[in-house]
Amino acid sequence: MLDDLSYRLAKRLGELRQSHGLSLDQMADQSGISRATLSRLEKGSVSPTAETLGRLCAAYGLPMSRLLMMVEDSFDPRVPFERQPEWSDPETGFTRRSVSPPANGLSAEVVEGHLPPGTVISYDAPPKPGQEHHLVMLDGALTLTVDGVAHDLNGGDCLRYHLSGSTRFETSLERGARYLLVLI
Repeated sequence: MLDDLSYRLAKRLGELRQSHGLSLDQMADQSGISRATLSRLEKGSVSPTAETLGRLCAAYGLPMSRLLMMVEDSFDPRVPFERQPEWSDPETGFTRRSVSPPANGLSAEVVEGHLPPGTVISYDAPPKPGQEHHLVMLDGALTLTVDGVAHDLNGGDCLRYHLSGSTRFETSLERGARYLLVLI
């Protein structure tokens, strides 16, 4: 049984594909995700992983946060902790909380990410090339590879970059990572 957010996400994925006039086969070709998996995602039979959502967002030219905003509640200037939507990757245990979700009229958003020890998440292409990112490590350790350049980050470090190519988030087997990501 899907929770409400997962159900809305499944429905929105189907609506996006249809609004772009794409068949399941065409979306499979564009995203590199099998037709069968796409069908199961749209039916809500399976939950997408972070990498799968990244591929779909790249195919649609849409940041993941914008996709998730489409299925979240409407804009409110104050976002109490208990109303900050959280999504978990069922495969890796990665969790993503929208601290300050995207909203019409506002260009920045803040996401808190938690990566368990021994986690690797790779994105082949950015959903929105050129988007400005500021990743602030809260605690733990993370190797973030941006456009082929690896950056070893620890608690308190900040990495600023424009997203233009592939990215890879990797934690060691001993330490996870908790960070804030500001997207502008």
